[in-house]
Amino acid sequence: MTKDQAVAKVRTEGKDKKSKKDANPMRQIRVGKVVINIGVKDPIAEVEKAYRLLERITGKKPVKTKATRKARTFGIRRGLPIGVKVTIRGREAEEFAEKLLEAVDKKLKITSFDDEGNVNFGIKEYLDIPGIKYDPTIGIFGMDVAIQLERPGFRVKRRRLRRARIGKHHRIRREESIRFMKERFGIEVVEVR
Repeated sequence: MTKDQAVAKVRTEGKDKKSKKDANPMRQIRVGKVVINIGVKDPIAEVEKAYRLLERITGKKPVKTKATRKARTFGIRRGLPIGVKVTIRGREAEEFAEKLLEAVDKKLKITSFDDEGNVNFGIKEYLDIPGIKYDPTIGIFGMDVAIQLERPGFRVKRRRLRRARIGKHHRIRREESIRFMKERFGIEVVEVR
């Protein structure tokens, strides 16, 4: 066997290992959860409207988020409700993520992806979400969307007993999350200028 043949053999073996690695069911990426958050300007009047809006959009019961610190300049005291959020998990989360990505024309900035497998973006008006109509009693609200990607086995970092860290080779890198979002949802990644 010549040197060139040996190098070619090593290169093909490396490709086979990579394809085997991608075929491993424990390496498959999936949507873990989708969190939708609305922060409000006026803590008293606006929180109820945001609550009704999220309930109408998702069909789930939202949770009111409370201030942890006081800010006198904004009239916020500790324990005052200042926002609303809802978490969606499982297959429903994946379907809802598809709907929310259509609201931003399936275009995300490169800065929307982090190194832990999370995708974050904002929607300026809830009217951009397909199938949602304007309600004059609610008004106009924007929202923040966080999509968490995970692999099978990520439960070890959330479980109650014998909690452990995710190994560095099992974590989701930025490139992997971008590739998953392109393949699964058909998004376009836009460079920030």
